[in-house]
Amino acid sequence: MRYIVIKCGGSVLDELSSSFFTSISELQNLGFKLVFVHGGGPDINEMLELFKIEPHFVNGLRKTDQQTLKIAEIALIGHTNRKLVEMLQQHNFNAIGIHGSDGYCLQADYINMEELGYVGEIIKVNTQIFHLAMNGNYIPVVTPIGITKDGQKLNINADYAAAEVAKTLHAEQCLFVTNVDGVFIDGSVASSLSQHEVNAYIEKGEISGGMIPKVQSALNAVEKGVESVMIVSGKIAFFENGKWHGTRIFQKEPITK
Repeated sequence: MRYIVIKCGGSVLDELSSSFFTSISELQNLGFKLVFVHGGGPDINEMLELFKIEPHFVNGLRKTDQQTLKIAEIALIGHTNRKLVEMLQQHNFNAIGIHGSDGYCLQADYINMEELGYVGEIIKVNTQIFHLAMNGNYIPVVTPIGITKDGQKLNINADYAAAEVAKTLHAEQCLFVTNVDGVFIDGSVASSLSQHEVNAYIEKGEISGGMIPKVQSALNAVEKGVESVMIVSGKIAFFENGKWHGTRIFQKEPITK
């Protein structure tokens, strides 16, 4: 089977266009099996605010105590996951929500309990769950909550979760869906960027602001063994007539524009 893993951040869900779903349909028609992994930062922050809990981050990762973990689960499962599943269903896709801890789908371990609390990194992906869903012609939509061998749930960064799922499935592409068309260099979208050139453009200031964490997440994914990551927009057709629109990030090959 040919797989594509699609990571949608929680902040981009409300901006997904009908053209985005047309691209999803085109990929399916070409025989790709799709897996969605989603974030949920805005929904989690909104619930934390209701409980008067201030969010804290360490090196871009949400510091997670037991109460924050429970709130993150409620937000991700009860709101963000349902939102994305319902959007796919409204566009005539068979989608099914999967909690990352169910059936040890995303088996994880602590990154640093002292610094981050209940935050994990994936050590094993249970591909059987994905295959069961996809063999039934369902698109799995996965929450980034992992589980340890002894049953403790852990908060997982959605970019990292998508990268591990893509690597384990040997996916042909891992897509990071954003609200921009790709990475702009000299005023136009670069079709591809190597790891070396991404770092150089950050240093020169060509890549700046909110694009920096996006490309750094993509680099983290290729460092984990994913062949390449596409940064694409959820507001346009990112795949049309067999052609990709966005920026491909990979490790060694040179830039082409």
